[in-house]
Amino acid sequence: MKPPFIVAELSANHLGSKERALQIIAAAAHAGADAVKFQAWTPGAMTTGWDDTIRLGPWSGRSLRELYKEAFTPWEWFPDMFNEARRNNMVPFASVFDDGALAFLEDMDCPVYKIASFELVDLELIHKVAAKKKPMVMSTGMADAYEIRRAVETAVGGGCTDLTLLQCTSAYPAPPEDARLLDLKTLRWTYPDVDVGLSDHTMGHTVAAVAAALGAQMIEKHLTMSRAEGGPDAGFSMEPHEFADMVKACKIAVQSMGTRNHAEAKSERPQLDLRRSLYYAKRMPAGTPIGEADMVARRPALGIHPHRRESLLNRVLTRDVMGGQPVSEEDFK
Repeated sequence: MKPPFIVAELSANHLGSKERALQIIAAAAHAGADAVKFQAWTPGAMTTGWDDTIRLGPWSGRSLRELYKEAFTPWEWFPDMFNEARRNNMVPFASVFDDGALAFLEDMDCPVYKIASFELVDLELIHKVAAKKKPMVMSTGMADAYEIRRAVETAVGGGCTDLTLLQCTSAYPAPPEDARLLDLKTLRWTYPDVDVGLSDHTMGHTVAAVAAALGAQMIEKHLTMSRAEGGPDAGFSMEPHEFADMVKACKIAVQSMGTRNHAEAKSERPQLDLRRSLYYAKRMPAGTPIGEADMVARRPALGIHPHRRESLLNRVLTRDVMGGQPVSEEDFK
């Protein structure tokens, strides 16, 4: 297993400042991210404004259009953001929400496209993105098995040959008990030619590390410079030091899986000599046949392995031995 590909999600955490956006990108690189993801849309293309009051969740009481105006990432920032990501050896890419954004990102030579959970049911959008024949990432939050299948069939049928499905819980923040990480295995079994990963909205890095251990090939997590500074996504975003801890935890989780051969680990080898072996329970002269009570298992491993106790019974000593002496093959030659 390899460590997952780690994606830092900028989202609305720029708080309307391009300088802050660039700062977050640099922080993502320093924390160990492999890629940084942006969101390309305009408020007018996201909602009609008709009865768009949010009734539940962290943005309850606000209108969608009002929220999108606050969260909007100006398109004129994208060249500098892409350049900053590449300068820091990260892959820049974006979630795409409409035809205009797709055309804009194509002009930007965006290398990967993301379909957000809320857009997974927009098969027309998925087909248009797939036609660009670039790697696609699709989040599966809120979707049932039928909706996921339709989205996958549309992407593959539209020309996508490099697809990643992200297990996702579209709650902000998401309770860990709703992470449903076993669905990573379900997605892998159902779509063996598709990569799987996690778009994580839980707090902390525990869920991400478990996903890495389960074989997630991509982990996506929101990043902010400081939750205390606020913003629409701050409450479920990581700060840079937390993001760095997550990257390390995911690597450790993968390393800890090891192999299935049940051999001793390299770090255990110095302790092998401290295990038990067989010792004589008392002094015995040559010519004595060995009985059950004549041997005891003690530390360290200076004598014959305890599992050979039965094979030594009734063998005759060819030399005198002392109590507390390790049992040796030489004693029977």
